[in-house]
Amino acid sequence: MPSESMPKQLWRQVRVFDGLKQLDEEMAVLVAGGRIAGLWPEKDFDDSSVPDAVEAGRGGVMTPGLVDCHTHLVYAGNRAGEFEQRLEGVSYEEIARAGGGIISSVRATRAASEDDLIAASLPRLDALLADGVTTVEIKSGYGLSVESELKMLRVARRLGELRPVRVLTTLLGAHALPPEYAGRADDYISLICEEMIPAAVAGNLADAVDVFCEGIAFSPAQCQRVFEAAKTYGLAIKAHAEQLSNLGGSALAARYGALSADHVEYLDEAGVRAMAEAGTVAVLLPGAFHVLRETQLPPIELLRQYGVPMAVASDANPGTSPICMPTLMANLACTLFRLTPREALAGMTAHGARALGLPELGRIAVGAPADMCLWDIQQPAELAYAVQAGRLRQRVFNGEVTHAC
Repeated sequence: MPSESMPKQLWRQVRVFDGLKQLDEEMAVLVAGGRIAGLWPEKDFDDSSVPDAVEAGRGGVMTPGLVDCHTHLVYAGNRAGEFEQRLEGVSYEEIARAGGGIISSVRATRAASEDDLIAASLPRLDALLADGVTTVEIKSGYGLSVESELKMLRVARRLGELRPVRVLTTLLGAHALPPEYAGRADDYISLICEEMIPAAVAGNLADAVDVFCEGIAFSPAQCQRVFEAAKTYGLAIKAHAEQLSNLGGSALAARYGALSADHVEYLDEAGVRAMAEAGTVAVLLPGAFHVLRETQLPPIELLRQYGVPMAVASDANPGTSPICMPTLMANLACTLFRLTPREALAGMTAHGARALGLPELGRIAVGAPADMCLWDIQQPAELAYAVQAGRLRQRVFNGEVTHAC
């Protein structure tokens, strides 16, 4: 928590992207008590109005801290072999049905201790922080048993204690069918609803519940059972939906007030309409689209037409998006999905925060938490235009500078 005794900090002559738009002129930004306390056009700013402020930076571009609202950072092992298989013509679905894919990560993660998982996950988290992330969602889903799913969630919580970052956790027990439940998917869903979710809530380990609604995973009816249980226990709802086919998972999630439906390449107009009516965010995951060499684009024009907020996230995971560079995702969202740079940056700030149920984050506005990044660039669009490490000059989390070059 920020200390009330911390000095007021002042940034001068910065170009500001406020989370939704670029402000037209250079700004002065004041932080006090861990929050943004003042925001003025530089030409109107009077130094004498804040004589007790310490100048913390000058020039560059200031954005909100990036929000990575969909990751699978906690896992053991890797799936480089599957990467080779796909390049040799084997499909993602074929690999999964042959016992690879998610299940191969399950075997490695079940065998790993919590300390093993911390050691494996910290470098991935550090990479996100070095690229401007101040808030990250981390899913389970590579345990697929009560014990192993809770282990993953405990590790995710510990990561948030070990680094200056806000971590939200999501229980993704309905990620794949574990081998011991082969042919008994409904029984496994019962385990999730009757044991896994209650245990995660009892341990204060999960902020939300997610499902993989897909032919290679779980049916809409099975996902609905998980949503009902999540609702009973007061957990927020999210969904992997319409990634490989259109089963109506996004519309189903929207009917349950889901924070987001993620992937959504095969989303149709009825699903877009349902999301718009529910206020459900569409989370775009261009990393998985890129790595899997998909060709079915998300319905970007329909999402714009209906006013559905579009978040952008890394989907950092061992199989389909082994990428821990959020600014690369902004570039891919533009080049692959044809988002504008403003849309991509809004997707990684204001809309990413909304996808986590934290609308107060992802903004540069008076009263907002002081999660901010100062970049060595001249205009915000450069973050999406160029793929380049090392542009982060300062990372500010809860009002404290945690990264400075």
